Amino acid sequence: MSFTPVHRKNFGNNFHWGVAIAAAQNEGGFLEDGKSMSIWDAFARRQGKIRGSHTPFVAADFYHRYKDDLLLVKALGFNSFRFSLSWARILPDGTGKTNKQAIAFYHKVIDECLKLEITPFVTIYHWDLPNVLEKEGGWTSTLFQKWFARYVKVCAENFGDKVKNWIILNEPLSFTALGYMMAQHAPGKRGLFNFFPAIHNAALAQAEGGRIVRELVPNAYIGTTFSCSEVIPNTQREEDIKAAGRLDILMNRLFIEPVLGLGYPRDDQFPFIQKLEKYTHAWRYTEKMYFKFDFIGLQNYFPVTIKYNALMPVINASQVNAKTKGAPHTDLGWEINSESFYRIIKKFWMYGGVKEIIITENGASFKDKLENGVVKDDKRIAYFQTHLRAMQKAKKEGVNLKGYFAWTLTDNFEWNLGYSARFGLVHVDFKTQLRTIKNSGHWWRAFLQD
Repeated sequence: MSFTPVHRKNFGNNFHWGVAIAAAQNEGGFLEDGKSMSIWDAFARRQGKIRGSHTPFVAADFYHRYKDDLLLVKALGFNSFRFSLSWARILPDGTGKTNKQAIAFYHKVIDECLKLEITPFVTIYHWDLPNVLEKEGGWTSTLFQKWFARYVKVCAENFGDKVKNWIILNEPLSFTALGYMMAQHAPGKRGLFNFFPAIHNAALAQAEGGRIVRELVPNAYIGTTFSCSEVIPNTQREEDIKAAGRLDILMNRLFIEPVLGLGYPRDDQFPFIQKLEKYTHAWRYTEKMYFKFDFIGLQNYFPVTIKYNALMPVINASQVNAKTKGAPHTDLGWEINSESFYRIIKKFWMYGGVKEIIITENGASFKDKLENGVVKDDKRIAYFQTHLRAMQKAKKEGVNLKGYFAWTLTDNFEWNLGYSARFGLVHVDFKTQLRTIKNSGHWWRAFLQD
């Protein structure tokens, strides 16, 4: 992308500039004040599942340090803050009785946001299902819609008078594929017989959750988020192009198209989709999977390059990593490509049924070092600069972009990577919980004050 200066003012005065966190990754407060085990608490106890045998039991201790962390949000110049509610904290039994201490805690967080003139964006589900429900089948259960409806109603009824910005699900493909097919994330299940019902429950839940919030919260601004990556064929050979197309269905189309009333993606050459429709009787549920969201949240970190691989089951495709390509990459090996970021934004906008787009997550992990009270993370600053420039280009070309949330405020528990991956604008010493603003945080403050 040719160099074009990026300026905050080019996005308008009502643009949401924010940072995002998640309960399971930041709160800590393990089993405190009535909280029950989440699937991530249980998963972390299983040997070899989390890098370094790390656990989310303390994490970044947001449960006790939320006031300090929200002051950091304010100090860095952000006007919005995205956080998630913990289902296992609010409904320790999964359903049934509400935990009053949990409700009181989230009211304090929301009130502190409002006091600081920070707009709260609440994510209802960010991967921390109560473990008691997982024992009953979790996202594969035929009872799931009943459980989820109860949880959404509790959230909307308790916080809807103060919170108007709602996100139903965080990245349904990620938690269904990694948690219910590949066993890399909680709850650690494997196989299509788990993946299919989890997909369908997520597709139904995101729409029904939207309907419940619409009914219970006056003037609500409702969205849901999708992980997305541009899928690039390794060569122009037909087999690579078709392989990339199959991955595009899974990574980008699987959940957005049902929301728009299109049903699941169709591809007669992809047996996976045929099996999914047969398993779920999807043609009966197209209306139930449809909901007019006010915005769609896109969460993009990298593109993927795909080549045909007959040895890979189901998809007959495998990824060519960024190092092999010789492409710039983060310390996790994720390709850095702001042109691809621009193209994926345009791809979702071109569906036509999307009213507004918010980038609800975007960021990069590098091996940050705290030296003499300073974290020099120039690569992260460059990542943000190029990606904001790409977003500015998309907005100029007519994409109705309404916000951008950097991932993430503080270093945290990064799922199965534990504490080894650092995405934060603020460095955390996990032994002392000392916070230190990184140079990227200082860069954001200057950008937002310009």
